[in-house]
This record gives sequence, structure tokens and C-alpha cells, in this order.
Amino acid sequence: SAFVFNLVFCATTATIVSGAMAERTKFLSYCVYSAVISAFIYPTEAHWIWGGGWLSQIGFHDFAGSCAIHMVGGISALIGAKILGPRIGKYSVRTGKPHAIPGHNIPIGALGVFILWFGWYGFNGAAATSLRDLGSIFLTTTISPAIATVVCMIFTWIKYGKPDVGMCLNASLAGLVAITAGCDVTDVLGSIIIGTVAGLLVCFGVWFLDYKLHIDDPVGAVAVHCCNGIWGTIAVGLFATTSAPESTLTGLFYGGGIDLLIKQLTGVLSVGIWTAITITITFFIIKKIFGLRVSEREEIIGLDLEEH
Repeated sequence: SAFVFNLVFCATTATIVSGAMAERTKFLSYCVYSAVISAFIYPTEAHWIWGGGWLSQIGFHDFAGSCAIHMVGGISALIGAKILGPRIGKYSVRTGKPHAIPGHNIPIGALGVFILWFGWYGFNGAAATSLRDLGSIFLTTTISPAIATVVCMIFTWIKYGKPDVGMCLNASLAGLVAITAGCDVTDVLGSIIIGTVAGLLVCFGVWFLDYKLHIDDPVGAVAVHCCNGIWGTIAVGLFATTSAPESTLTGLFYGGGIDLLIKQLTGVLSVGIWTAITITITFFIIKKIFGLRVSEREEIIGLDLEEH
């Protein structure tokens, strides 16, 4: 079962990257970087965290992968999208302002999000050690994305005059990503706060990438997975509590001091550096050998016709 779940985790990490690099990446290049992530980048840092490596030995906690999976995928997506460049027509040549290129089918997007949400109960609950622990994990895995979605809805309603459905769907995923590291050691209050921050953070992340960094991420993968993977991992050091079943950890806001928080920050920093270095080398090698991006003609007519 551990082998099967690790295959799922590898696929998840690689798929996060494909979202940020969508609509302009060569399929062969996608296969190559997915293989490198799955065979080298992810297994190394996952061993540090889950395989008895140095991070697990110092007490770093990432129950189901906010750092090991989502942050790694998000950082890789950020670097890949930067190296790849934006889609044709995404940014105004004259002003540099981004043009919205909305998805063509919101109901199908919503269905995809809710399939993911349903699957997340297995994703987070698989390592539960007791029925009581499983119930607590299911509870926090429900509360955080639900709160994130509602907070995002209210925020976008106030900011734009109407709720942004696409952003709310991303907020659901952001809440799930953020609670993944600490779903077993947080309580209801902690998961509410984690979800609240996630719902706002995803909005800020999308805006910052588009308007400040000018990095084209078609699905908001960086905001969802990188920003909230980092937030969720750090949140363990703030909101972990022994009132959660099977939990022996106590975060800063529950009287545990900064010890756990420092461990969480150490994990975020070390895994982040490892990922950034290895994926950057990988992308530049792929770009040199195979090329990363399809031709302008292929991008305009659509990748389904020639690549897929």
C-alpha cells in the first residue's frame, strides 16, 4: 500500500507542474520532467520526511504532504512556468497587463474539484492509526477547504462586485493543501484559521504572479500548491495541539513555544532549496536537448491536434 500511495504522490507532484505549464509545453518534455520528479526529486525529500531521514529525526511534521508533495510541485511549477514563458497573448505588448483567458467549462472544473476533494479523504486519512484519529482527520479535511471557499467567495464578492467561481474552486483546493500537513494534529479552531488564511492567500498568490511577476499560470497551481503548501507546513508549528487524537505535538499558539515552528521552517527551507536547484537544472537540460515549448503554430491551433 505504501508503494501504491507513493506512486499516487509522484503523479500528484508532476501533475501540479503540468497545470502551470499548460497549453504550451511539449508532451515529451512533460514526460521527461515527470520522470525526474518521480524518480529522483520527490523520493529524496520524501525520504527526509517520511523514510527516517534527517527531517523526521529532528521532529519535522508533514502528515500527508503539504511540503513533500504540494510545495515541491508548486515550486517546480513556478520555475517551469517562468522558464517556459507566458502563453501567446497573455500579456499586453504595450502595457504588460495580463489578459484573462478563462476556462471554457466551469461545471466540469467544479466537478474536477469535488472529485479531488472526495479523494483527499483517502489522501489524508490513509495513514490514520485509529478510528478516532480517522474521524478527526476527516473533520479537519472538511472544515479547512469549506472555510477557504466561503472566505474566498466573500472576498471576491467585495473586491469585484460578484463572487469569482473559478477562484472559489481554487480556494477549495488551497484549503485542502493547507490542512494536509497538520490534519492529524489540529483541532476545529486551528483548521478554521488555516482555511481562512488559505482562502485569502490563493487570491493574493494568483494576483501577485499575474500582475507583479508576470508568470503565466493558467490554473493557479502555484498559488494553490506552492503558497498554501508552505503555509500549511508552517501552520503545524502554530496550531498543533495534543487535544487532537494521537497528537503529541504542541504549536506556538497552544503553548508549545517556537521549537516546533523552527523545525517546520527548517523543513520548508531545506526542501524548497533542494527542489529549486534540482528542477531548475532539469528544465534547462530538457530545454537544451528536447526543447520545452511547442512552436507558435502548434500553440495557436491547440496542442490536442499535434501533441496529444
